[in-house]
Order: sequence, then structure tokens, then C-alpha cells
Amino acid sequence: MSTATPSAAMRAEIKSKTVATWLSFALGSLGVHRFYLYGLGDRLGWLHPVPTLLGLYGVHRMDTLGQDDVTAWWLIPLLGLMLAQSMLAGIVTGLTSDERWAERHNHGELRKSGWGPILGAIACLMVGGACLMATIAFSAQRYFESQVEAAREISQ
Repeated sequence: MSTATPSAAMRAEIKSKTVATWLSFALGSLGVHRFYLYGLGDRLGWLHPVPTLLGLYGVHRMDTLGQDDVTAWWLIPLLGLMLAQSMLAGIVTGLTSDERWAERHNHGELRKSGWGPILGAIACLMVGGACLMATIAFSAQRYFESQVEAAREISQ
């Protein structure tokens, strides 16, 4: 005998597209959006914190040791890339159709999501674009500075 409403256990597993989008925006570089969707056993989610924390350590090193710290040059782009990829995940999540979301995460139960995921995707697009451009600019600047220093050493 089937009922029209899902059971209490099934309701507990229903995932909000709005929550997933905004978690990706706020804490996606740490993998929180993946833990929300797939649980703490998600292996891809556990790959997020390490490069993010290494990037934050690089920012700390540059703050304390100055701009000449080569280790920080290698670590900081990790943070930028993790932020950019989490923003991309937020964009993809926010722009997923409600029907497809229902199939993947809500056992086929369709719920209209409204404007929350769209606004989250817009925020992710703005921040993600800025993070990606800043990462590219930082990496290119450090690369060319190292090439200039290498040329000076050769010429002397």
C-alpha cells in the first residue's frame, strides 16, 4: 500500500537546492556543500579541506615573512583555485533544473526552489570570477618576477 506523502525517513533525506548553493558559496572550499549532499563519507568532500588550509597557510606565511617567501608563492594559488572551484560548484548547483535536482537528491519528489539558488549562483559567479582572475594575476606576477630574478643572476 503506497501513500501520497513520503515517509519521515525519506523527508529527512530531502536536500534543498538553495541550501546546497549557499553552502557552496560560503564554505564550499572546505567541502561542506558535498558533506550536506552526500554525507561525511563523501571522499571528494574530504579532498577539499587540505588544499584550502594549505592556501590559507600560504597567506599566513606571506603575511608574516613577506612577499619574498617562495613557499607562499606556491601555496596561495591553491586557495584561489579551491575558492574558484567551489564557486563553480555553486553555479552548477544553483542552475540545475528542479526536475533534475529531484531525481538526483530528493527521490523524485519535485519541489520548486524559487529565487534562492539563482541569487546564490549570481553571488558565486561574481566571487568566483574575482577569485579566478586574482589567482591567475598573482601566479603570473610571481612567475615573471622569478624569471627576472633568474635573468639578473645569469647576467652578473
